[in-house]
Formats: sequence, C-alpha cells, structure tokens
Amino acid sequence: MKTILTQKRWLLLLLPLLSHMAFAQKFPDIASKTAGLKKYDGFYTFYWDEAAGKVWLEIDKFNQDFLYINSLPGGLGSNDIGLDRGQLGGQRLVYFEKVGPKVMLVQPNLDYRAITENKNEKRAVDESFAKSILWGFKAEATDGNKVLVDATDFLLRDAHDVTGSIKRSRQGTYKMDASRSALYLPRTKNFPKNTEFEATLTFTGGDDAGNFVREVAPDVQALTLRQHHSFVQLPDAQYKPRVADPRAGYFGLSYFDYATPVDEPINKTFIARHRLQKKNPNAKISEAVKPIIYYVDNGAPEPIRSALLDGARWWNQAFEAAGYKDAFQVEILPDSADPMDIRYNMIQWVHRSTRGWSYGATVQDPRTGEIIKGHVSLGSLRVRQDYLIAEGLLAPYGNNKTGNKAMMDMAIARIRQLSAHELGHTLGIMHNYAANNNASVMDYPHPQVKLDRAGNIDLSQAYGTGIGEWDKVAVAYGYQDFGNRTDEKKALDQILEDGRKRGLAFISDRDARAAGGAHPTAHLWDNGSNATDELLHVLKVRKEALKKFSEDNIKTGAAMSTLEDVLVPIYNYHRYQTEAAAKLVGGVNYTYAVRGDKQVVTEVVPKKDQQQALDALLQTISPDVLMLPEKIINLIPPRAPGLRNNRELFSKRTGVTFDPLAAAEASADFTFSFLLHPERASRLVELGARGNNLSLHEVTEQLMDQTFKANRKSGMEGQLQFLTEQLYVTHLMGLTQNANASYQARAVANASLQAIKSFASREERRTRNAAYKAHLAFILARIENPEDIKPAKQIDLPPGAPIGSSETMGCE
Repeated sequence: MKTILTQKRWLLLLLPLLSHMAFAQKFPDIASKTAGLKKYDGFYTFYWDEAAGKVWLEIDKFNQDFLYINSLPGGLGSNDIGLDRGQLGGQRLVYFEKVGPKVMLVQPNLDYRAITENKNEKRAVDESFAKSILWGFKAEATDGNKVLVDATDFLLRDAHDVTGSIKRSRQGTYKMDASRSALYLPRTKNFPKNTEFEATLTFTGGDDAGNFVREVAPDVQALTLRQHHSFVQLPDAQYKPRVADPRAGYFGLSYFDYATPVDEPINKTFIARHRLQKKNPNAKISEAVKPIIYYVDNGAPEPIRSALLDGARWWNQAFEAAGYKDAFQVEILPDSADPMDIRYNMIQWVHRSTRGWSYGATVQDPRTGEIIKGHVSLGSLRVRQDYLIAEGLLAPYGNNKTGNKAMMDMAIARIRQLSAHELGHTLGIMHNYAANNNASVMDYPHPQVKLDRAGNIDLSQAYGTGIGEWDKVAVAYGYQDFGNRTDEKKALDQILEDGRKRGLAFISDRDARAAGGAHPTAHLWDNGSNATDELLHVLKVRKEALKKFSEDNIKTGAAMSTLEDVLVPIYNYHRYQTEAAAKLVGGVNYTYAVRGDKQVVTEVVPKKDQQQALDALLQTISPDVLMLPEKIINLIPPRAPGLRNNRELFSKRTGVTFDPLAAAEASADFTFSFLLHPERASRLVELGARGNNLSLHEVTEQLMDQTFKANRKSGMEGQLQFLTEQLYVTHLMGLTQNANASYQARAVANASLQAIKSFASREERRTRNAAYKAHLAFILARIENPEDIKPAKQIDLPPGAPIGSSETMGCE
C-alpha cells in the first residue's frame, strides 16, 4: 500500500512536467518562429513581421500584474463627439494567465478586496465577484516559460470604442474596416518599463453621418483615426497611500475591504496623487527625491506656449509653501519624446472644429491611487473665445484701428490660468467653486472687468495670476512629507483647520453645478464675495458695452453679419452671475463638516440677503435689461454667404433676419428657470415654514408685480413685457405638473396661475389696446385649456460654458 501511494505521489509530480514537455513539443521554439523579424526588446518583447503585417508578442511574465491603457493619439476633431487627440481611454490592472495552449488577458475585480494575510478570506472575496477576461490569445511558439502569441487582432480593434462614441452622439453608424487598418510603426516602441503599440484604424459607413462628423471628416464614408495601447510596469510597493478626507478636495480611489472589522467602515477611500518625497522630511525646506516634471506640447505656438509654461509653473508656489525646493518643474517636450509615453506628464494642445472643454486626466495605479501620468488636454479655440469677448467689451476697431493690446493680454492671461487649472486636476485636486477672489485656480473664473471713473471698461485685471491660497492648502494636504515622529492624521487635520481659520472653503461639482443648487458661494464662472453685488456690477458693465456697441466691434472688411458673433457673449454677459445670485434665493450655506471640526454644518441664508438677490434677479427680466437698442438691431443683417449659421448665434423665430425678441426670450427664460426650479421652489416652501425666511409665495408675488402688474409700456418694451409674462405662465404651469416638486410648491404655483387668470380677465375687459387684449386672451386660453394650447418651443441661450472656448477626470 505504501509503495502504491509513493508511485501515485511521483506520478502527480511528473504530470506538470509531462504536460509542459507535451506543450513544448507541440509548438516551435520562439527563435525559429521569429527568425528574420525585427525584434523590439523591452518590458514585453515583441517582433514585427513586415511581410505579414503582424506583431508577435513574447509573454514571459504570467500571473504578474501590470497596467494596460488604451488612448487616442489621433482624434476626430469634434468636441461634441468627444474623440479628441490625446484622449486617455480605459486603464486597467491586468495579468496574463496560461491555460493549455491559450493565454488569457485577465482583469481582476479591484472594487472588492480583502486586505489581509488570510488566503481563505482573499479567496472568498475573489470568488464572490466576477472578473473579466479581456482577450484570449493562442500560443504559437514557446521557449521554456516564454510563450509567443499573435497580438495583431488585439491591437487592431476598436479598443477606444470609436463606433460607440459616434453612435451615442447620434452621428452615424460605423464599423471598423480591417482592410484599411494597420499597425502604426512610428509610435510602436518598447522601453524597459513600458511597451507601446499604435494602430491606424479606419471606420466605414457614414450613410447616416451627422453634421458633427460632416464638419470634420474629409470623407464621411471613411474615418481614419489612431489608437494606442500601453503595457506599463506597476510602481514598486514603497508608495504610501493617503486616506481621503471630504474637506480636502481630492479625487481618489475607493474599494470595499471585506477584511475590515464590523465596527469600522468597509468602504476605503484614498486620494489620488503623484509620489513625492523629501530628501529630508524633517527639514523645513528640502529638495525632492524625484521631482514631478510636466512637459508642454511642442506643437503649441507662441505666445500660447509661454503662457502654458507660466501657468503650469504656478504650482511650484504651492509646493514651495509645503516645504519643497524645485519639486515641481515644467519643460517643453523634446522632439524625440512621445506625448503618449507613460513616462511623460503632458500638457497637450488639442485642435477641434468647434470650441469645447479642456480637461485634466490621470493614469493611476488602481491598487493605491498613485498617479503614474498626468495628461492635460487644452482646446486651442478657447483663446479665441476670450478674444471675442474682449472685442465685444472694447469695440476696439474705431478710427481704422487694428485692435487693442488689452484683448490679447486678457486672452493670454486666461490661457495661463487654464493651464494651471487643468494641471491641478492631474495632481489629484478637484474643482473648488467656493473659492472666489482668486483663492483657487480650481474655480471657473469669469473675466473680472472693471469700470474706471469715466465709465470706461478696464480689462487689466481680467484674470488672476499665481496660485491661490486654497491650492496651497490642497497641496500641503496631499503632498506634505512628514517626519517619522509626526502623527500624520493629526497633522493633516491641522492643515485643513488652518485653512478654515483663514476663511478658505471648499465646495465641488455636485453642489455647484445643480440648477436648483442652494450653496450661496459655490458657483461656476462667477466673481466677487457677494453674488448679488457682482450681478449688479456685471449688469453695469454689460450696459456700458452695449451702449458703445457698433461696427467698431469688428475689423474693417469683416461682414457686418459677424457683429452677431460678437454681440452674443455681451448680451448674455450676465448669465453666470444670474445663476450665482439665484442660489441665494432659498439658499442654505453648508460645509463638508466632520464631527468635531467646528465648521458650520448648515445655516439658512438670511432673508435680507435672499431678498436683495431676488431684487437683482428681477432686473434681469425687466424691459430695460432685455431691450436691444435700435441702432444695434439695424446693424445686423442676415448671415452673409459663406458664413454658416451655427449654435454660437442667437436662435430666431423670424427666419433669416435678426430676432431681438428671441434673444430676450432666451435670456428671460434663463432667469425663470432658476427662480422656479422645482428644487428651489420646494426649498422655499420648506424654509418659509421654518421661520423668518423668504417663501415661495413671496417670490411669486414679486414676480407678479414685476410682470403683469408693472406699468404698461409700448413698442418693443411692451412686446418684452408680453414675452416675460408668457414665460412666467409657462414656468408656473410647468411647476404645477412637475412630479419632482413638493405638493405645496405645486399648490402655490397653481394659486399664482389663478391670480394671473383673475388679473388677466379684468384687464382684458378694460383695455382697448388690441395687442394687449390679444396677449391677455392667449394667457387665459393657455391657463384654461393647457392641453389644447401648447407653449412655444423653448429657445435656449447659445452655448456659454466653457468660458473662453468655442468633462474620473476634471474638465473646464
């Protein structure tokens, strides 16, 4: 019996060896299979077969994690579709697994883990959640533990989902054409720690191609782009993750750790950041062991290139404040370097056919949150939109002048700030919309335009310079390297507490972007510490710009119809400050407080401040603000031949001719959409019931006074009154039917409609003005028969965001 058991034991030991021998005998050796092929040594060695157009990948590391990244170095050029040059795509931790003649590329599930030495606990979690096999390769040759596979089909596939992006944007149905696709050898390279492949892919179809595709493609039947694949060695285990804090303003990494004791949170969160260490953590000032270096796209022209360098280098001010010397550096990308190479943190200059967002993305170690590569993409048309705004503000082309230096200065100042902003995202830092007065480059800045004593527009301080005080707090939290004897948790809390004492607040996207948002200081594209005061100031600037608006706003020889391009951002100049002021109405101040940090948790905006905001907002729907001077209307003819109508212009109800009433309609509708937003309306009901706060009933009464009960005007001003009254009814009717609004908010809206009905009935009987009578009769018909008489199709404002341009990652 003992002899039999021994024989079985030997047989079990021999089986893997016999299996390996059989496997090796079945396939040729790698050397003979790759004889005569061009060899690329590196992280994963590969071979190029010129005759067959194939890439043979030599796999010598099995069950060893690495990072697989796909990206888009050659884009489509349409912001609306979003397939931009330099766009990072999926990034996954993967490993190769050999099963007989097959080699699988496996992505484990890192969202669910067991951080423990207990193998059984780890196995239980691993078996509870699915993993993904991304690709299956067939072994073609072997050499010991090495396996050679044909990677061509893996590389020549739509890894970036170009076809899906086009389809989701309703721009056509495409499929990849293998006959017009091939490896792109100039960007297929190998390095000790990363292996890089690139492919030229052609997508065919296009019978149903949309306008966005038609604008950018030389032939809509064949779209040719390039996709990149990177295999990257993961960092060593010396990086120390830093626990996230909701007050610190960082993107991060989160996962469920099922080895966590029951009395502790199972969801673990850590911030995303680059690895940075001081040579001497105990010194007040120290050089870094390895500095963070970013590279500016050498394809950016001057003076843009210098502006990108200057703005990006602002961040060194924050690292210096944290005790580093020369720890953050920015250089021009050498001609010999590849911007898609994982080793280069990039600031890339991206061209599109239309203006659009810039963004800062990162490649992270999914195990720890360590940032391996920062990748900024800046839209090149942004600077032109700032220049357009300056043209509208200054009317600079009078007396045969060719321009005004202040316009270019303003545009370049914005590019500096934008470079710093997007780079901040690639350091791991989130937007901060509660950081007015240049407290953070991570806010969205509107140009700060001043009026001098003579009433002239001054752009000299349109955008801030240098890093903000909040940014220094954020960098200190994320990158401070503490001495060995320091209690890190206590030190990090102290950094945030010191910032709070200096009045530095943090509120990010979710709270600032909501149309029904409540935070009184967290806004996009606003200025000033008081949203109401700034709205009144912005209206004065707008009034001055419109007063001076003339043919001097365009260059001699330009088509007069292009005046509309310049007019749009000036007429709508107050749009973002309107949005900011609206958040004070029914506003609630709050912080991301934690227990014991002594911050304000919540407090209602005082009624006085809410009322002042409402008074300012009511001005924005008054005929005085909505009215365009006759001299401007007469200057703008229909679009000249060769100039396309586009979404950057005012919408029209009058066909080809300029429509000042439609422009006013979009502007007034914008204000109503915030004041009567269902969330704000519901909050006004709730706050009004809790004490001495502004109520929804008070808001609707004042809207009634501003519209129906205002003194009647004639001419265009009278038409603007009709317009705002119809819009008010439209929004009240919408609120009564909105299931997201509270019952009482809908009840107040209904009561307001009944009050309007009574008022309109009386006025219709009294008036002899035919236009006014028709207007009132239509109001009554809409209220009495809402299902029979539908409101006019909504006219929206032309695109505004992103300011200075014609969005995990951060974007602007």
